[in-house]
Amino acid sequence: MARRPTIIDVARQAGVSKSTVSLVLQDSPLVKPETRELVRKAMAEIGYVYNRAAANMRSSNVGLIGLVINDLRNPFFTEFATSAQMAFSARGYATVIANTDEDPGLQAQVVGSMIEHGVSGIVISPAYGEEDATFETIARAGLPALQVLRRCDSRTDLFPFASFDYARGGRLAAAHLIAAGARRIAFVGGFEGTPITRERMSGYLAVMEEAGQAPFALHGRNSRGFGREAAVALTRDHPEIDAAICFNDLVALGMMSGFAELGRPVGSAFRLVGFDDIEECAQVWPQLSSVRCHIADFARDTAANMLRWLEEDTRPPAETRAPVELIVRASSGGGA
Repeated sequence: MARRPTIIDVARQAGVSKSTVSLVLQDSPLVKPETRELVRKAMAEIGYVYNRAAANMRSSNVGLIGLVINDLRNPFFTEFATSAQMAFSARGYATVIANTDEDPGLQAQVVGSMIEHGVSGIVISPAYGEEDATFETIARAGLPALQVLRRCDSRTDLFPFASFDYARGGRLAAAHLIAAGARRIAFVGGFEGTPITRERMSGYLAVMEEAGQAPFALHGRNSRGFGREAAVALTRDHPEIDAAICFNDLVALGMMSGFAELGRPVGSAFRLVGFDDIEECAQVWPQLSSVRCHIADFARDTAANMLRWLEEDTRPPAETRAPVELIVRASSGGGA
């Protein structure tokens, strides 16, 4: 017996997304007339029959967006998820949010579960490793999916990617520290070899080469605990290093704590710049300089791109980079 056509088959025949087909079947006014006609023509061509009773049973899942986040403990990602959720909610979409804790196995599990429960699209800040288990599942489902903040699947025609200009952020931070009088600058944090670490280091490395300075990296967990350990290790083993750019603000805040215990004043004896500019940077003492990524605006733009894809069948650009800026505060400005 031949297999009955599905809405995925209709989507492929019409050259649109599965979500667009669903909207046509629901008689949604969000679909343009020409797209509606294209979908109905594809349905006739392949003999698709709409099972309205079954669709009604699934209707509670229409307009559900999956947000898959690699580390919700980090305030940077929490702000992204919260801002995106609020933007989707403002347009009547519900969200289901999952923290994968940098575990690719858990990521594949939650993505599969979201698809089974009928999400219309997925926004994912992915964990590294075993990428096929996640992205091939999404591809087979025919769902719109956006990669954000990290690119783990190279098929950006299928999974568009959006992030920040991290290379420029590293360059701004390094140039600022040199201008402020730093003699030896380290890069602290980030898992060695991962694409996101290479991105955030690239601007720093370029400035070090231009200035004729030797780079120094101390890699590790992107956490306060590692930052505190790094402050102790640098003071003990590399006292000539008098400044650092950190992979993220959590590492930098941990370093500030470590230097406080050691009696090494941040801002004068050691200059420090974080990355992301989470809210706490302006609340600690001395205030922490940081590369600001406008994460709330970025999240709202991400939601808008997903909604245009779902409602208008307008796929986002293959790659988008949002601008960054350096916010100079006391931790790198020559005194607290």
